Amino acid sequence: TCSLLRSPKGFPKLKNDTFLRAARGEETEHTPVWCMRQAGRYLPEFRETRASQDFFATCRSPKLCCELTLQPLRRFPLDAAIIFSDILVVPQALGMEVVMVPGKGPTFTEPLKEVEDLLKLRQKVDVTAELGYVFQAITLTRHSLEGKVPLIGFSGAPWTLMSYMIEGGGSTTMAKAKSWLYRHPEASHRLLRLLADVIIDYLVGQVAAGAQALQLFESHAGHLGPELFQDFALPYIRDIAQDVKSKLKEEALPLVPMIIFAKDAHYALRDLAHAGYEVVGLDWTIQPQEARAQIGKNVTLQGNLDPCALYAPKEKIGELVKKMLEGFGTQRYIANLGHGLYPDMNPEHVGAFVEAVHAHSRHINKH
Repeated sequence: TCSLLRSPKGFPKLKNDTFLRAARGEETEHTPVWCMRQAGRYLPEFRETRASQDFFATCRSPKLCCELTLQPLRRFPLDAAIIFSDILVVPQALGMEVVMVPGKGPTFTEPLKEVEDLLKLRQKVDVTAELGYVFQAITLTRHSLEGKVPLIGFSGAPWTLMSYMIEGGGSTTMAKAKSWLYRHPEASHRLLRLLADVIIDYLVGQVAAGAQALQLFESHAGHLGPELFQDFALPYIRDIAQDVKSKLKEEALPLVPMIIFAKDAHYALRDLAHAGYEVVGLDWTIQPQEARAQIGKNVTLQGNLDPCALYAPKEKIGELVKKMLEGFGTQRYIANLGHGLYPDMNPEHVGAFVEAVHAHSRHINKH
C-alpha cells in the first residue's frame, strides 16, 4: 500500500535484479520483461483509480502515482516497474499550461508560435520546486515495492517535448515544429538546450529519489530524417547521458543504467549505440537480427513486439515471443513491446506475453 512517505534512505533490499543485470550486460537466468504503459487504461483497476481525477492532478499525487505503478505488478510477474507520470510535466515545469482533453489527449492552452514566445518560458527551473511531486512519488513507490522489482524513472527527450510545445498536442506531420528547425535553427537549439538542462536535473533528481534505471523517450524521432536527427536530436540525447552520469558521480549517487527509446529511428541505430546509453529500446519496425547487427554486442537491446500482437490468441502470442527471443537471443536483452499498451487490450493477453517471455527464455537458456 502507498502509505505515508518514509525517509528516502533505507530502501528495502532488491529481490529480483534480473532487469538491472540484463541492462548492464550481465548474465540472466531468464530474459526480463516489462511493458511500456503497463500502468494504463487496459486495467479496470486503473480506470477505477483514475475515474474521479483530472489526469495531471493524478500525476501530481504521489499516492495515486504509487498505486497506479503497483497495479500491474499485482497481476503480472513483471521484472520492472515504471513510475506512473507523463513526459509533459517538463513543459509544465517551464511554465506552460497543459490540459488533458477527453477524446483528444494532452493540449497546450498557449503553444509556442513565434520565437519571442521562448521568453515566456522559465529560463532557470528548480526541479525540486516544480517537479518534486514526481520525486515524492518515486520515493514512496520504491518503499511500497518492498524490493520486489527495480523502479524505472523517465523523461521525454528534448525534440519530442519541443514538438508538443509548438504543435500544442499530437500531430501526424509535426509540420509546425519541423518548420522551426528549418526557419529558426538558432532558436530551436536554444529551446532544445533549455529542455536538455531541465531534463538532466530532473533525471538526476529521480535517481536521488530512488529510481534504479532511467528511460529517455524520443517518441517523435520518426518525424525527423537522418539529417534533422543528427542536428537537433542526437546531440542532446548524447549530452543527457553524459551529463546525468557525471552529475550522479559528483553527487555520489548510484550510476543507474540508462535506456534510450527513439521510436521509428532505425536510421540512427548505429549512432544511438554510441550515445552513452546501456540499453537501446526498439520499436516493432525493425528485425531483431538487423538491430543486433547495427548496434553490436556491447549494448543491451529492449523491445520490440508489435503491441497489436497482443490482440492475437494466446498461443499465437507465445509463438511470436519465441520467435522474437530467437532473433534477439536471451542475453543482453530486455523483452518489451515496440510501443505502449493500448487501452482496449485484454489484461490476460498481457499476462500471456509476460509468461511466454519467462518460459521460452528459460527453455532456450537450458538448451
